[in-house]
Amino acid sequence: MNLLEGKTALICGVANDRSIAWGITRAFHEAGATIALSYAGEKLERRVRPLAEQVDCDFVENCDVGNDQDISQLFAKVKQRFGTIDVLVHAIAFANRDDLAGQFVDTSRDGFLLAQNISVYSLIALSREAKELMPDGGSILTLSYYGAEKAVPKYNVMGVAKAGLESSVRYLASDLGPQGIRVNAISAGPIKTLSASGIKNFRSMLNTFPSLAPLRRNVTLEDIGGAATFLASNSSAGITGEIMYVDAGYNTVGLSLLEKDEG
Repeated sequence: MNLLEGKTALICGVANDRSIAWGITRAFHEAGATIALSYAGEKLERRVRPLAEQVDCDFVENCDVGNDQDISQLFAKVKQRFGTIDVLVHAIAFANRDDLAGQFVDTSRDGFLLAQNISVYSLIALSREAKELMPDGGSILTLSYYGAEKAVPKYNVMGVAKAGLESSVRYLASDLGPQGIRVNAISAGPIKTLSASGIKNFRSMLNTFPSLAPLRRNVTLEDIGGAATFLASNSSAGITGEIMYVDAGYNTVGLSLLEKDEG
């Protein structure tokens, strides 16, 4: 089923072929969407342009989400090229490595503000521009993690940023709902991505996760891409302000014991 046939999606945050944003991009393409991509900086451009070719995307633009002028210029180009869009995907997060390595109590002021600016405020800024290109309604998606809800070792300042992001989802959903624009987040289980590499002991987390999650496996880019396609499509027309967990059920377990299954 081409759930996104006739829809145009702007996806911000593809870093490489292992990024969650790429899994979403690929799923959207397979569902029939027209794709537009933005990246941050020349280093990422070299990775993103070859990927764009795989999904028949010839709109690939630079955008520093910490710069309001960059954001405005991006959407001006989107408007000139497509007129309107139906979907915005915000797959952007950043924190200083030092603020992820130690204790949360030692987070620097500058590091805290940086994480909030890039990981949270960017969703607000992008949504403000996107709503002007969604006259008939649309879907805005962002990416969160369980560390927004519970303290996760070494997730630190990023956990607080994701908590702010999830709250922003609810407020944006309230603001934009009257325009028919839905705002939701996907809270994914751990996946080996470029950003995840900055979390200390992430490999151990990834290896342990299947023993704790009810489905006894890690999640895949295809899992997240499928959920994102649903949330971007008309099939989820009545869903907004929600955090959808795509984590093999991990968030539903109150106490997990590392033991072999019986039977």
